[in-house]
Amino acid sequence: MSTHAIFRAPEPYNELARDYAPGSPEREALRLRLQEMEAQQLDIPLVIGGEEVRTGNTFEAVEPHKRSHVLATVHKGGAAEVERAVAAAADAWNDWSRTPWEERATILLRAADLLAGPWRSTLNAATMLGQSKTAHQAEIDSACEVIDFWRFNVSFMTHIYEQQPISSPGVWNRMEYRPLEGFVFAVTPFNFTAIGANLPTSAALMGNTVVWKPASTAAYSAWWLMKLYEEAGMPPGVINLVYGNGADIGDPAIAHRDLAGIHFTGSTGVFNGMWKSVGENIAAGGYRNYPRIVGETGGKDFIVAHPSADVASLATAIVRGSFEYQGQKCSAASRVFAPSNLWPELRERLVEEVRSLRMGDVGDFSNFMGAVIDKDSFATQKQAIDEANASKGQASVLVGGGYDDSDGWFVEPTVIETRDPNFRTMKEELFGPVVTAFVYDEKKYEDTLDLIDGGAPYGLTGAVFARDRAAVETAKDRLRYAAGNFYVNDKPTGAVVGQQPFGGARASGTNDKAGSMWNLIRWVSPRTIKETFVPPTDYRYPFMQSD
Repeated sequence: MSTHAIFRAPEPYNELARDYAPGSPEREALRLRLQEMEAQQLDIPLVIGGEEVRTGNTFEAVEPHKRSHVLATVHKGGAAEVERAVAAAADAWNDWSRTPWEERATILLRAADLLAGPWRSTLNAATMLGQSKTAHQAEIDSACEVIDFWRFNVSFMTHIYEQQPISSPGVWNRMEYRPLEGFVFAVTPFNFTAIGANLPTSAALMGNTVVWKPASTAAYSAWWLMKLYEEAGMPPGVINLVYGNGADIGDPAIAHRDLAGIHFTGSTGVFNGMWKSVGENIAAGGYRNYPRIVGETGGKDFIVAHPSADVASLATAIVRGSFEYQGQKCSAASRVFAPSNLWPELRERLVEEVRSLRMGDVGDFSNFMGAVIDKDSFATQKQAIDEANASKGQASVLVGGGYDDSDGWFVEPTVIETRDPNFRTMKEELFGPVVTAFVYDEKKYEDTLDLIDGGAPYGLTGAVFARDRAAVETAKDRLRYAAGNFYVNDKPTGAVVGQQPFGGARASGTNDKAGSMWNLIRWVSPRTIKETFVPPTDYRYPFMQSD
């Protein structure tokens, strides 16, 4: 297709979150869609090359807060389905990699507007039912953040394309940003539908084709995303959805000669295993190119308060930052460092506020929290709470500490107080509604900053609370590499696309910043083109002439 204009994409803007207040039309629409979708049990296939593939090897997608309720029977694949998906991606690549950028952009911009309008209740309801998010948490994730990724990524793409070299007289130098040669393997987690949407589509926007393996615990919302892509006009084979166990899908995908990149969000351990496998395959000459490896992994995110901090705002940040979406955010606060002068008042506020948090079925809009995602997460949180209770003075449960899996995987929001900064729950990722507080001597603020920096292997998010500006600057310097997203007088969660590009380093990943051009640039391979208008016809240079 010929292009006869230099197009300018629409200016991106952040989607406004709806509040779902009583009597609002969005509240009623969402409740109706929840009822409709909960009343159906789907049979969900893999989607390869635009075709539905049913293997007969299935698992059940259930509601975490009502675990006896089956939302769908989901088919899963293995090596044969991965090979088929790679072949479909290769077939689609021939056309998609040559499709003009504005045509690729149009599909995602259309998807964004569909989601902002008629699809909003469907994807929010799918996220609420399948991942146990409240209406607010679903709205900021599966509506607003997804829409923001699609709108802003188009803008980031054009900004990349605009980066061009200078040209000398008689020469035109150009840079083109080619899609990668091969397929991108996208692996997405359960906790954000927005991650499930962004990891495959960011690579696809840049002209790549994708094999996408979502977490099994997000299979339900992944299916609805694929249906949305279909309505938006995404060509078959550009994104291929393959459900299955991690090794069953990951091993053959990573071993494939045509692997061009990995776009991953998940645990540090799984990412380390992927990196090792890629290295071994490189050594064995197994790839056509060096695969791009982009990963956002674990975190042990912190809030540190200076003795000058405002207690009310600090307490609110701890409650929201630790317990929204049951603490199942990569950025959730899981260790708090409180100065001794503020602790008595802070402790009282935390006990009062945490006790007021309601937990239950997310269909009840008065609940602040739902259930943790599955039985394995439930067991992890239970173990941490039991360990604190049995620690013989090293730690104790300040508030919360209850758990019940009779109907759903419910864990009360829990604050552990410890005297030991090396207590296990201060160092290891739990990924649930359990936060541990360590009270430090108010005269040892700078020593505490060093303790934070070396206390865990991660470097994802963190926050400092202080009214003393010098204390803020000291924390920013001493914790320079402890967090890729650093917050001043705010909770360490809630990054917004285009405003706070997200990612961390150390054991938290490659820090390629989702929600910025720095992520998209990983999915292209630049080519420099030099064109000389009137090339020389004689090899001799002037200096070679006789005097």
